[in-house]
Amino acid sequence: MARPEKIRLGDLLVQQKFITEDQLKFALDQQKRSGRKLGRVLVDNAFVTEDQISEALAKQLNIPYINLKHYNPNLEIVRRLPENQARRFRAIALEERNGMLLLGMADPTDLFAFDEISRLLKREVTLAVVTEGQLLAMIDRVYRRTEEITGLARELSEELGEGYVDFGALSSSVGIEEAPVVKLLQTMFDDAIQIHTSDVHIEPLETCLQIRFRIDGALHLQTETDRRIAPALVLRLKLMSGLDISEKRLPQDGRFNIRVRDQGVDVRISTLPTQHGESVVMRLLNQGSGSLSLDKSGMPPEMLKRFRELIHRSSGVILVTGPTGSGKTTTLYSALAEINTIDQKIITVEDPVEYRLPGICQVQVNDKIDFSFAKVLRSCLRQDPDVILVGEMRDAETAQIGLRAAMTGHLVFSTLHTRNAAGSLFRLVDMGVPKFMVASAVQAVLAQRLLRRVCDSCSEPYQPSPQEIEWLEHEGVVEGNWGRMMMGRGCSHCNGTGYRGRLGVYEMLEMTRPLLDAAAHDDSTHFIQATDEYMRGRTMVDHALSQMKEGLTTVAEVMCISNQVDE
Repeated sequence: MARPEKIRLGDLLVQQKFITEDQLKFALDQQKRSGRKLGRVLVDNAFVTEDQISEALAKQLNIPYINLKHYNPNLEIVRRLPENQARRFRAIALEERNGMLLLGMADPTDLFAFDEISRLLKREVTLAVVTEGQLLAMIDRVYRRTEEITGLARELSEELGEGYVDFGALSSSVGIEEAPVVKLLQTMFDDAIQIHTSDVHIEPLETCLQIRFRIDGALHLQTETDRRIAPALVLRLKLMSGLDISEKRLPQDGRFNIRVRDQGVDVRISTLPTQHGESVVMRLLNQGSGSLSLDKSGMPPEMLKRFRELIHRSSGVILVTGPTGSGKTTTLYSALAEINTIDQKIITVEDPVEYRLPGICQVQVNDKIDFSFAKVLRSCLRQDPDVILVGEMRDAETAQIGLRAAMTGHLVFSTLHTRNAAGSLFRLVDMGVPKFMVASAVQAVLAQRLLRRVCDSCSEPYQPSPQEIEWLEHEGVVEGNWGRMMMGRGCSHCNGTGYRGRLGVYEMLEMTRPLLDAAAHDDSTHFIQATDEYMRGRTMVDHALSQMKEGLTTVAEVMCISNQVDE
């Protein structure tokens, strides 16, 4: 293919009527001040979209525009261009076409990049236009570190040999970044962040060491390697998190911070002695993962509107409930971000602090020094707060202090581990909180779960199985009312799972006057009947079914949620 011509992007977009002369002038002024590329300035100011820029370039250069969202690349061909060059030149090798290599570029007019890539690949190249956002997402996805991690693990195993781990030598090399154990952990974290892993599991088994990543709620095997390297990995992680390296008989918990791909990541670590060594699980909390917003939660519009009204009240308790990993803390912090104004004093009491929000006081409890939820909460009330977030109501003492605070003019947010919204009120009573206190303090309970989202890139119409049809009919969803039922067939975008990302499903129980009266009644059946009546058509399963009918999730995911809620 001939070398591409140089094009003035601004003039091209004006010529094709995507932007006006005034918008171009404004963007050029901003570009001079910031030093950013003109295309990025135009997109950030919402004058034009990335798709429109790509379409304009494709039309002018008479080359194809490829939507990478629906493109499954040949991984062998992709990796012919090293990752560093792919990122630097915003390019990706896609496929062989007519004896030439098809190369997707965000800016096909970048002559220097074209020349460098042609020299590097030693191949005749033909160009296509791709959007920068989709290109970077694909680079993150396809340049995995699996082989590198396996190789580093093998290198570490060879270094350790048949003997025992020299703990003294390893502990004295904390700052040596070239040590195989350090390189292995760095590469592992890099790969985990690249594919949006929430938890990393390092598990010594009888015959091997297994490393697994939890992605979108499901565990995926990253690598299996020699079990002998497990003590070295655990030792290094304990050193990083300040844990006792001599204690291998008891569980330990800690945390540390790392910087991966220019992002700050908080790592919560838990060790557990097992038959074949210490198992380590790390929760990765990406501090640079974007702003928290209730608009991104996926709540139904009516529920979101009412929830917003509730969080702007001056007193009462708002509970968010669900199992571990259901997004409770994210929902609460999104609510705090919305009410975090200069006239509000907000204090959070957590174990551990999961998000960092500027402008609020965040306290981490420490049971080792008797700095418990209850003790911190009592101290917080003397700090003149308007809003208090209690990470979890774990015991009667914490619950009663929180509810009393709500009754004396504070807005209190907290979480509970219960199956559904109605169950939270019974849970509080079971913990020993007086009924009158629950009825008068609790304003609303929001229950939530996370469902896996059907992969956009490989979704296709789906016919449910006989078992699924039977379940749908039991839920009152008959054929003809299934909506747009979809399922992912599996592709490179979703690692062959058919799912990519997750979405929230919710139910909210607001304490209305009839519910308050029923809650105060000695016979709990009155409250059960009242909540059943209130929640009819508003349950999490109802919300999940509506997401299924829109083609966003599958019947199997909805059935899984239904089993969790109703069991």
